[in-house]
Amino acid sequence: MILATAGLSVAGWVVWDRTRDPVATPIADFSAPFVFGRFAIPSDNPLTEEAFALGRHLFYDPILSGNNQVSCATCHVQALAFTDGRARSPSLSGGELDFSAMSLANLLWGQERFFWDGRVTSLDEQALLPIQHPDEMGQDIDALMVELEASGPYRGMFRQAYGAVAPENTAKALATFMRMLISSESKYDKYLRGEARLTVQEEHGRKLFMAHPDTKVLLRGGNCIDCHSQFLTSGFRDALDGFANNGLDPDETLPDGLMAVTGNPAQKGFFKVPTLRNIAVTTPYMHDGRFETLEDVMARYNDGIVVSDTLSSLILEADNAPEVAKGTVGLRMTPEEMQAIIAFLHTLTDEAFLTNPKFSDSFDGGS
Repeated sequence: MILATAGLSVAGWVVWDRTRDPVATPIADFSAPFVFGRFAIPSDNPLTEEAFALGRHLFYDPILSGNNQVSCATCHVQALAFTDGRARSPSLSGGELDFSAMSLANLLWGQERFFWDGRVTSLDEQALLPIQHPDEMGQDIDALMVELEASGPYRGMFRQAYGAVAPENTAKALATFMRMLISSESKYDKYLRGEARLTVQEEHGRKLFMAHPDTKVLLRGGNCIDCHSQFLTSGFRDALDGFANNGLDPDETLPDGLMAVTGNPAQKGFFKVPTLRNIAVTTPYMHDGRFETLEDVMARYNDGIVVSDTLSSLILEADNAPEVAKGTVGLRMTPEEMQAIIAFLHTLTDEAFLTNPKFSDSFDGGS
């Protein structure tokens, strides 16, 4: 029996009196690091406690899949910064999907196109695509609404958050949960706030990370910041600056990437520049997970860049050696410099984010 009270906790759910009007509660004490820059919350989907709670339940619930066995969290695991540790996520048909699962950290900022190929332009739209994709979650959206409407707890949560069970409200709730996945407690963040000091190696790596090499003034650099914006370490927000061809494949085998969305041949092989936050736990790397370790990644950037027609000029021009390269294109740093950059990248690991109970599976004893 459902009691007509303000709220009754049942197996981790809150069941609400359906005779009451929905009451939206702004998320308490919400703040965002000012160094991350500007962000926008859709006016029709403000950050509320009710929307976040609903989105969290939905994120971890396999009811979103056609076979009731796959949840969003299947491919986005909190301990792995909401990736899945695979080169490419498994498909429902038994093969692999086209791309590696991206981290969901700090989606309030950075490039406003989502997925590796930038095929959607809002987080709310992004939320529903994997649910309906036949090889990801394989769910008919109308069938999902019937299932959610048949659930008393879900009816109550939807009512409190948005008023009714509906596809657009499902998308809004999931987007709210993902917008709140903010990673800002790494050693690097504490360094920025004056709460921690970097080691000599980490500081050397930080300086290399921030510098574009210039042999004319003897400035050595890793060229990382040219694509990974300084504090967020993700792609830049403006225009399509958050997408690039980073020299993985020759023209003959270069995948379409962003060109498949825009139709612009100049963007062939362009993929979204991912955040480097928690990069040490999001192996394997690149859009197709081709590199197992950060050492592999640095080795490719150091002397293994593949030249193609749309290769980023920022990468092509980045070289620490004073003489013209012969046979290789890359940064040509020393082993010590590459290890320093890797040491700095490890300072981006945010253990609080990886273990925050507010982001955990609410069906598994999470608070």
